[in-house]
Amino acid sequence: MATEKLALARALNESLRTALESDPKVLIMGEDVGKLGGVFRVTDGLQKDFGEDRVIDTPLAESGIVGTAIGLALRGYRPVVEIQFDGFVFPAYDQIVTQLAKMHARSLGTVKLPIVIRIPYGGGIGAVEHHSESPEALFAHVPGLKVVSPANAADGYWMLQQAIQSDDPVIFFEPKRRYWDKAEVDRGAIPAPLHRAQVVREGTDLTLAAYGPMVKVCLAAADAAAEEGRSLEVLDLRSMSPVDFDAVQRSVECTRRLVVVHEAPVFLGTGAEIAARITERCFYHLEAPVLRVGGYHAPYPPARIEEEYLPGLDRVLDAVDRSLAF
Repeated sequence: MATEKLALARALNESLRTALESDPKVLIMGEDVGKLGGVFRVTDGLQKDFGEDRVIDTPLAESGIVGTAIGLALRGYRPVVEIQFDGFVFPAYDQIVTQLAKMHARSLGTVKLPIVIRIPYGGGIGAVEHHSESPEALFAHVPGLKVVSPANAADGYWMLQQAIQSDDPVIFFEPKRRYWDKAEVDRGAIPAPLHRAQVVREGTDLTLAAYGPMVKVCLAAADAAAEEGRSLEVLDLRSMSPVDFDAVQRSVECTRRLVVVHEAPVFLGTGAEIAARITERCFYHLEAPVLRVGGYHAPYPPARIEEEYLPGLDRVLDAVDRSLAF
């Protein structure tokens, strides 16, 4: 069947299966990715079908996992590393930033490290501390890393394959509260380039730019605004490094207003860079300041109050109201 409705987690599983079948140099590594199939079952069944030498259960040692993947990539493999939860990536941050991101430049382009680091990220699942963070800006700030995030199953299927095929290291952020959301996946489609933003809803009055878990929230906001006669365009950025600024500019030149939305804290988040760049590029088109909606500049709260922390429909619509009031 070329087209099938899949949950995001299943689409990622199918994408990994396709990559393993297509290239014997692709390996999957991580904590509990084999026999358990990952805590979110994204790698379910892959060790059974491809063996323990290609789907590898590792010790609980993120720095060691990434360091080993770097060594394997130097020998011609294409490791796909799973970090079990977003907050667990920081023991590996040194390996990612000082080795993985810099080896290509350090070797004057002679060494490539085609490694994908998959990170379930974001909140909304009622998890404890270190299980609901959004650290994407920390990686987008580092030259030498590509940083992407799918918002739906179709993008999850294709973007993961594109990331694995890339000769550059890719940090692949998976919005964990969207793992169970279903969408049509066309396995015969020609996917958009990995770092190209996509308009997922056209509009004329204002642009909402988001990625990952917040695209669904922005689409809901556009639906709610339409009931009041407002036409909002929703742009799925898909990539945080590089950012498709040309796509954002094209949209803003038409709508003349921009609100950037992400779960991560607003302070020094991805939205800050987008706001600055679009203000420079579109100064004479903008009819209101670029506004940002995101998490608070505070540690992620206990699960019982996380809905107060996460940007939701009301906070997005409040920003829309403020922008249109100018």
